[in-house]
Amino acid sequence: MNRATPRRIGVITAFPPGRNSLNEFGFHLVNHLASNQSVDSVVVFADETDAGPPITLADPTAAAKVDAVVSWEFNALTNPFRLVRAVKKANVDAVLVNLQFATFGDSKVAGGLGLLIPALLKRAGVTTAVILHNLADNVDMQDAGFADSKLVAKGMELAGRALTRAILKTDYVALTIPRYVEFLRSSYGAENALLAPHGSFEEIDEPQFGPPDEGPRQILAFGKWGTYKTVDVLVDAVRELAGRGYTDLELVIAGTDSPNSKGYLASVEEGCQDMDNVTFTGYVEEDDVPGLFGNATVTAFPYTSTTGSSGVLHQAGSYGRSAVLPAIGDFVEVIEEEGFIGQYFEPGSAMSLADALAKLLDDPTLNAEHGERNYLAATGIPMAEVIDWHLMHLGRLSSDS
Repeated sequence: MNRATPRRIGVITAFPPGRNSLNEFGFHLVNHLASNQSVDSVVVFADETDAGPPITLADPTAAAKVDAVVSWEFNALTNPFRLVRAVKKANVDAVLVNLQFATFGDSKVAGGLGLLIPALLKRAGVTTAVILHNLADNVDMQDAGFADSKLVAKGMELAGRALTRAILKTDYVALTIPRYVEFLRSSYGAENALLAPHGSFEEIDEPQFGPPDEGPRQILAFGKWGTYKTVDVLVDAVRELAGRGYTDLELVIAGTDSPNSKGYLASVEEGCQDMDNVTFTGYVEEDDVPGLFGNATVTAFPYTSTTGSSGVLHQAGSYGRSAVLPAIGDFVEVIEEEGFIGQYFEPGSAMSLADALAKLLDDPTLNAEHGERNYLAATGIPMAEVIDWHLMHLGRLSSDS
């Protein structure tokens, strides 16, 4: 690799129509890389799923520059071997790894082995950068469903620190949150921890702020549900609002089960049979995302803990939506650092959640103000500019090698 500018970029990521974590971010990352004029080709090292082969980009020019190589599977122990072999065979100038701590599996062994992949690629002589969306140090392992006891959680915390050190052996680790960069530098001495904004997925015309002009007032919850992201409390909050006389509400629960919570949404839907104002959309195709958010009066995030920033909040902001958010200290600090605003509620409390929803439902002006601020936070830096940042850093690494 002796080019000043990398022209053939590899991306290891979950990718649609697969539904594993970060698939939406991975799609837009690849889309913007392929749309960049200085990039000749993009190789997507995508996950193997039962949903079908990796989807094709809408823009024919960008799509022609993308090769999809299905080369790993969620919870497979062979992922490190398969991916290192696939990346070496593809002869890329550099590879970006779209990563969070449960990207490669929710089982301890498969997930941990997956987190070694960036370091293995670097050791194999591949210029390797990681886009890291959360830190194991900041995750409540029990509440997030990754440990069933305090002892196991403690063991996972120690393992998480060791795996973080392995990730930091790559050329650089890009994080979207300033405090995460500061933490890695102070706690791990990681000079290669760099700040790179999340970036807005699309260049979207300024939306209408506040509630839509027509239709019922929709409360939207969108994500991969189960463990620490549960909608039961949101259903109870909507029941509470109905008891207060809110008769024109519609609750839209969009998305699928988390990989380690199979059957969760089916059980919730079974418990909502007496409610005619609750809709379960299932998996949402990329083309349907604008309408999903455009019809929402408010978005809700019924989390009991968090693993970092929220990609869904970035999407909600890009469409000018207000948000009801859990008052979890680290999460509040992280999203406010990014410029977002929310109406906060006590996690797990249906009454508190109903109160927070009511404030935004009853005050269109406040709703619009929150939506506009979230829009500005989400769209301040387009992902196209973030891609330029990555190409600049990868280019420097290539010219130094």
